[in-house]
Amino acid sequence: MPPRVSVLMLTYDRPQFIANAIGSVLAQQFQEWELLVVHDGSDEQIPLIVAEWQRRDPRILYLHRAIAGNIAEASNFGLSHARGEYIAVLDDDDDWAAPEKLSKQIAFLDNQRDHCCCGGGVIVVDSAGREQMRYLKPQHNEQIKRSALIVNPLAHSTALYRREAVVKAGGYDETLAGFQDWDLWLKLGKIGKLYNFPEYFLHYRVWQGSGSFHQSKANTESALRITRRHRHDYAGFPLAFPLALLYHAYAHLPAWVQRASYSSLSRLKKSVFSHRPAPTL
Repeated sequence: MPPRVSVLMLTYDRPQFIANAIGSVLAQQFQEWELLVVHDGSDEQIPLIVAEWQRRDPRILYLHRAIAGNIAEASNFGLSHARGEYIAVLDDDDDWAAPEKLSKQIAFLDNQRDHCCCGGGVIVVDSAGREQMRYLKPQHNEQIKRSALIVNPLAHSTALYRREAVVKAGGYDETLAGFQDWDLWLKLGKIGKLYNFPEYFLHYRVWQGSGSFHQSKANTESALRITRRHRHDYAGFPLAFPLALLYHAYAHLPAWVQRASYSSLSRLKKSVFSHRPAPTL
């Protein structure tokens, strides 16, 4: 029988954190999964690390791409090998903070057939794993779509989505140089509803070796394309496009300026756009 969930983990020559990421998958309460580790680089340590984990658990599969490409290409490559009804995503330098993450998300999507994707909250940590901040995304579909064009509506490594929905949406857009997940959520939002749990599912690592830092110029160019592409389907374009232009200008500052300010500005952005649920009575 195929597993209910295929966990998609992309890795690109960053062996120092991948063991934490894999370990957090094995620690999940829900166990009907397969883990597809898509290696899009040439680091010789990664296949050795993955092989050691495979000796512990045969549900871990190692997939090496002969020709490295962008995140969308690697993600679609992994999706083409996935067998699960649901797809979960976890980057190699992040790890899941809650053992009940998958079980809660699967129960939700099993019962809410009009929803095609769900995510959760994020705990931001530094390279040593020290907590810097935590934030939640807008929870309900209407709240999510109200700001979806202004800021990425779901944290990628918290997401669980239906495989049939992502196939219908056309997968990740391989023509985008960055923010391919943001574009995917906007496409999925036209197919079904989105949801974010008001719970913290992820340790998200902000460091100068992260993809978000090295992809900043590509991300800004993609942000401009994404906001223009979806401006007729989501509200907020008059604010979203100027913010994308501002982000684009920042990405072209000298590298030393970006290195000095990236972590603090990233935390500030997440704090400004974080969701604060109404207190329960």
